Amino acid sequence: MTVVEEIQKLKQEKNAVILAHYYVRPEIQDIADYIGDSFYLSKVAVGLKEQTIVFCGVSFMGESAKVLNPEKTVLMPDMHADCAMAHMADAKTIQKMRDTYEDLAVVCYINSTAELKTHSDVCVTSANAVKIVKALPNKNIFFIPDKNLAHFIAEQVPEKNFVYNEGYCPIHEHMQIEEIKAAKALHPAAEVLAHPECPKAVLAISDYVGSTSGIIDYATKSEKQEFIICTENGVRYKLEKDNPDKKFYFTETEPVCTDMKLITLEKVLHVLKTGENEVHLSKELRIDSRKPLEKMLELAK
Repeated sequence: MTVVEEIQKLKQEKNAVILAHYYVRPEIQDIADYIGDSFYLSKVAVGLKEQTIVFCGVSFMGESAKVLNPEKTVLMPDMHADCAMAHMADAKTIQKMRDTYEDLAVVCYINSTAELKTHSDVCVTSANAVKIVKALPNKNIFFIPDKNLAHFIAEQVPEKNFVYNEGYCPIHEHMQIEEIKAAKALHPAAEVLAHPECPKAVLAISDYVGSTSGIIDYATKSEKQEFIICTENGVRYKLEKDNPDKKFYFTETEPVCTDMKLITLEKVLHVLKTGENEVHLSKELRIDSRKPLEKMLELAK
């Protein structure tokens, strides 16, 4: 029996479902029941009938799934798969901002730890952030942890006053403008599609800016045949699978999240066999971090 066959067999026996982010390896996306970006996966997790969720993503995603499904077992194929940006804010700074600004909403990107969520008013994803920030009654917005996404949203919601945190995604932050221009010189007909976690200079030379799912959707519906993709290279698999006649290019230094790539078929099989790497959160942490997530799901309807 192959590893994939073993996984499928155990999945049935254990009443398990596999969720995977677009940035994980192609072979992991192939075995997943649901594949998507953070927002899609957080929504899907709520309505699942299966008792066990195997989350092929980084730690904050597993935490969010557990927070929204406290009675279910959430397993992470690799407990070391983390997101550096998820830790790039702190309670002390948040409190300082609350003391400094009246009528302040702390808006927390879902790419953050459960602990950070407990200090926030509402969560957002790159796909729904603009809609949610517009819906908030507050004038002042302290957006954590990602500065690049914050600036992108602020430009679209000029009626709000944004206060910026200094966090960033190392993968998107280090996209090289010169490499994007070099790719454009090689493929002049290609459109540049970028994730809003990229710096402003990258977004300025892009034809489309959107979430991972937004990029996939745009490329699929577009009449154009060539695209330069400015986000993590795991998305290539879905893009090529859905659009076999189109061409997708990445910068010479390919954007790779090594944490996402830690997840392998063998590790998925291992947690299904053993039940190891279960996500555990204290009741207090679960309840407090659930509030901003629920507010997100409510406002994003």
